[in-house]
Amino acid sequence: MGILQNTQEEYYTGNNLGNYQFTSLEDVINQFMIAYVGEEKIISKANRTDVQFHAMRSLAELSFDTFKSVKSQEIELPPSLIMPLPHDYVNYTRVLSVDNSGIKHPLYPTKHTQNPFKILQNDDKSYDFTYPSDALLIDSNFTDNANVRTAGTPWIKNSTFNLGTDDISVIGQVLTFEHSKNAPVPGTSDKTSRAYAVYQEIDVTDVDFLDLQVIGSSAAAEAGQKGVGTLRVGISALTFPGFDTFRIQVTNPNKTTNGSINNTNAIFDVFTQDGDRALLTFNDGLETFSTQTLTNVDVSLYDTVYVLITSFIENFTGTSTNSFNKVDDITLTIDAISSTLQDGGESTTWSRYKSHRPNENIQHDYDYNDHVFEANVGRRYGIEPSHAQDNGSYYIDNLRGNIHFSSNLSGQTIVLDYISDSLGTDDEMQVHKFAEEAMYKSIIYAILSTRMRTPEYIVRRFKKEKFAAIRKAKLRLSNIKLEEITQIFRGKSKQIKH
Repeated sequence: MGILQNTQEEYYTGNNLGNYQFTSLEDVINQFMIAYVGEEKIISKANRTDVQFHAMRSLAELSFDTFKSVKSQEIELPPSLIMPLPHDYVNYTRVLSVDNSGIKHPLYPTKHTQNPFKILQNDDKSYDFTYPSDALLIDSNFTDNANVRTAGTPWIKNSTFNLGTDDISVIGQVLTFEHSKNAPVPGTSDKTSRAYAVYQEIDVTDVDFLDLQVIGSSAAAEAGQKGVGTLRVGISALTFPGFDTFRIQVTNPNKTTNGSINNTNAIFDVFTQDGDRALLTFNDGLETFSTQTLTNVDVSLYDTVYVLITSFIENFTGTSTNSFNKVDDITLTIDAISSTLQDGGESTTWSRYKSHRPNENIQHDYDYNDHVFEANVGRRYGIEPSHAQDNGSYYIDNLRGNIHFSSNLSGQTIVLDYISDSLGTDDEMQVHKFAEEAMYKSIIYAILSTRMRTPEYIVRRFKKEKFAAIRKAKLRLSNIKLEEITQIFRGKSKQIKH
């Protein structure tokens, strides 16, 4: 009985071309349980979980040096000269650039540079352990609206209600709260704006005191329609009574459910050294930016606090146009000594490497048939072979997960061929049929070698069978074709030394 599950029409019109050469890992496990486990067999009993574990380990090991690498990524190299490593990257096989003819040119790694951790130093070159002010707050001047989202970004904003015509967004590098009149508060006839909040968590483990400076503006009042805007910016630990964690969705200041305090000073529960709340309030209603400063905010008792911004329009009862409270910039200044080395920014090694343009050969008359630059013939005597190319170079920064390229590759198309362990997704957990037997032998050897009271000669036997099956799989997967080899050497006068 055939094993094909779809018709030819389904195959050729589908998206699974060429998949017959593979067997899924689940099928390998099922077939192993049928063929190798049971009475009168080498393995009389086996837990399916154990078989699954050894199958996944065998698949990963075979992926590294037996299976053909079929994973590849292509990008246009940005001006930063950096390409992130793929999410399922284990090792690379080739890094190439692509020219206007679609021909790939191999790039070669350089071993003579790197991107080390740059230590922050004082003017006398001693190590500077002063905690940098810009290390706490991310995007303090609101450069990108993408940094103000409901989750997963530096600045977290309201998320669980219908904003209507209201909005919280970055406009022209200014955090803008847009308020409108809302429906009557349940149980009352009062109409009011919502009290919105945006916050960012900061780590103050090594910090005792903070200084806060804010540039903000308050919305103007309109007689009989609405009051002035109230904008509060400060430091909060968000540990006020009745809240295990800060529930930003509780936004209506007149709402009594869950005891919303978004529009009160009480939400700012961190204090200065003088005992005042760590809070700056903008409510002059002038709609012009002003600067306020707060000093000596005591955070010595905390490991984590929040820079919290709340916004509200007082007595919004009419049907007037929307009001806008705004924050232009927030600056945190600290004077603290860290117990760890501080990052001095981009390393000098990397900045010099990327700014230097390599000495390139002048490329004349490149022949795609013999791959020779005519201008280079006979001119490379004594050169180091690893430098005998002008395609460009790169190195991999495994610490930060990036590939760094030389400056002559900026804007070019880069192709990365790489190896994964084939365990990233269910779809890629499959075995080429040339290596299916190697998988079975690897699983059975792994199980027998980890069991007590298994005769040693049995373990040695399956160890030999495992390596024999892997060797046979490598030969099959190498895909050597005699006709292709003879075609390459045909007409060539090559002396082969022994």
